[in-house]
Amino acid sequence: MIITPVSSSSPVVFPMETRYRPILESLVPRDPLTQFHLRRGSPDDEFPDLCRNSTWMGRILTPAMYRRQFDRCTHSGVMFDDVIRPGLEEPGDWSGPVSVGCVAGDAQSYILFCDFFDRVIEAHHEHKIKSQTPESDFNYDNLKGGDDLDRSFAVRCEVSVVRGVEDFCFPTHCSRGERRQLLTLARKALQRLEDEELPGRLVLIEELNQEQQRELNLNPPSSTQLRTGMARDWPDARAVWVSNDGSLMVWVNMDDHLRLVSTRDDTNITEAFKCICIHLQKLEGFYRELRHPFIWKQQLGWVTSSPADVGTGLRIRVHLKLQHLPKHRRLQDVLKRLRICMDRPDTDVSPESPALYRVSNVATFGVSEVDLTQLVVDGVKLLIAMEKRLEGGGDIDDLVPTQK
Repeated sequence: MIITPVSSSSPVVFPMETRYRPILESLVPRDPLTQFHLRRGSPDDEFPDLCRNSTWMGRILTPAMYRRQFDRCTHSGVMFDDVIRPGLEEPGDWSGPVSVGCVAGDAQSYILFCDFFDRVIEAHHEHKIKSQTPESDFNYDNLKGGDDLDRSFAVRCEVSVVRGVEDFCFPTHCSRGERRQLLTLARKALQRLEDEELPGRLVLIEELNQEQQRELNLNPPSSTQLRTGMARDWPDARAVWVSNDGSLMVWVNMDDHLRLVSTRDDTNITEAFKCICIHLQKLEGFYRELRHPFIWKQQLGWVTSSPADVGTGLRIRVHLKLQHLPKHRRLQDVLKRLRICMDRPDTDVSPESPALYRVSNVATFGVSEVDLTQLVVDGVKLLIAMEKRLEGGGDIDDLVPTQK
């Protein structure tokens, strides 16, 4: 699917804007930013230079759209310039994957700036926003073939899911007090999980040395996280909860309010997915009892700070040892048709040796959790079949799937 950037001279229709107009008018007073006496020029004077910007934000934003957002801000003070800052800080590379280039400071951002966010979400996930999102499906028994990947190629797998907590700003915009309240809520919910289901321990990042952080696969904040404010006050109120059996980790205030991660060295995606499904639903119930449910929007599903994670918030990653397929001329076409992506190895390896690649889903929106996981399982199996064919000197043209 090819997304054509909208020209600034083209007529722009805002169906979601029209639908949400009564809500938008009631959310904030007219021109709310005027009370802050900001020293800004006109919207045309302030419009960013997007000529070399390859993000979805840069491809979609027009002067007309910018003018419509210019004097809006959410109740917690999120301005539109806060939303688009990530894409201006990191404009991307036209030869690489397209990032969303924007971030929501709070849940209200998705409503107030809906005409912009909706178009970014549709472009990134290649799925139209409808009146109702697919219902969540955590029935892991419906997943087929996730427990028998060829261990000669599949090294390990990871299933993770992110959630935002109602009544709190997202990490790029939240205050220290909010972050500490989120940690207090997490303590209470995770203690319930320990008492009823899964023993574990919560450790603060500030109490861990670098070696201990590496053992938990915790990386220091990236340059992007630092520039966007996501890592503000690091490591204050950041924590990780680890189950005693090692089956589950919960990151608190790291890149989102909560991230559940299940990693397995036996590449059993079914068991990792099952672990996430069971304990996510448990935590969802605990947070609801604490009167701070996870954030859900009717047309978008589960929402967090990044539009790239709306819908399910689910990521399935499988590490594969591949030698021949990464060099094949049709690889990018295959990945696009399978709706998955494959990261290049971080280290240089000999051409004669297989390198480790990470395969994961591109979209999180428009399909259920089971269907999304099944998509990755089927895609990984096909990549392994292609690698075997190439290893034996054969051709893979007949294995290339039709466009999904």
